[in-house]
Amino acid sequence: MKYMLNPTLNPQIYAADVEKIPTRNGYGDALVELGEKNPDIFVLTGDLAESTRVLAFQKKFPQQFVECGVAEQNMMGVAAGLALAGKIPFVSSYAVFVPGRCWDQLRVSVCYSNSNVKIAGAHSGISVGPDGATHQALEDIAITRVLPNLTVVVPCDAEETRKCTHAVAEKVGPCYFRFAREKTPVITTKETPFEIGKALVGREGKDATIAACGPLLHEALLAARELEKEGVEVEVLNCHTLKPFDVETLVASVKKTGCCVTVEEHQITGGLYGAVAECLGRNLPAPLEAVGMPDHFGESGEPDELLEKYGMKAKHIVAAVKKAMGRKK
Repeated sequence: MKYMLNPTLNPQIYAADVEKIPTRNGYGDALVELGEKNPDIFVLTGDLAESTRVLAFQKKFPQQFVECGVAEQNMMGVAAGLALAGKIPFVSSYAVFVPGRCWDQLRVSVCYSNSNVKIAGAHSGISVGPDGATHQALEDIAITRVLPNLTVVVPCDAEETRKCTHAVAEKVGPCYFRFAREKTPVITTKETPFEIGKALVGREGKDATIAACGPLLHEALLAARELEKEGVEVEVLNCHTLKPFDVETLVASVKKTGCCVTVEEHQITGGLYGAVAECLGRNLPAPLEAVGMPDHFGESGEPDELLEKYGMKAKHIVAAVKKAMGRKK
């Protein structure tokens, strides 16, 4: 049996010149599309309109834009107030600031009140690069996934970020989603399905499962191609929604393959690895390995250098898969 890529994915996914676009561009594009349809869409930022790609929305819909300055805790409170007034506010900042700097306001004013606030955390992960440890959000999934009422999504590319932005706008209730700074490969297409809470099987396989989220999904697919050369068929899941987590798809995959590796640009503790471990621990105990940030803060450097140093490239995923498969025996 020949295991194939999901036919809705970008057919150029393995090409050296695969198109690369920052995931944050998909956010900015979607906001303008939403603003054209719905006057209740409001966008807030803390002096980061260009970096978070909300500048186009600001210029086109100035009456629906709020510049809050470097006051993230206040910004979250303003967003909660707008939501209670019937608006759909999008809070836009770096993930180290939102949710990092205003977690208390997110917890009480937004999640406890179940306010319809959408939180966009930009510049997440180690690939932020030269900005260094203080600006590399590697803990944001852990501190958001634990909050009641809060949906948590990690789109893999610019197109999926655009779809995600539309989806969270339609979903009633608080939502957090994160995206990267660097240009990353466009993995999905307009035809690729996206549904909050539903993982996508990006590649079928029988020997091991890779559960990935965010732009590192591309590295997971590269790893699967390398393993195929050795006769190992790996199933790759795009687990873009961390909460609510798609237990059914993961369990069905691991039941078939017998082991799993998680791949994420986040601390291993509390992120996708935590969600998968909880899922398998409750439903289907199986060998599990993790590729992600190994309990370190980041540092300044070029994105690719940092991914290499901290073990988040395709070759590291290959090694983790072989380790997980070895534990099956």
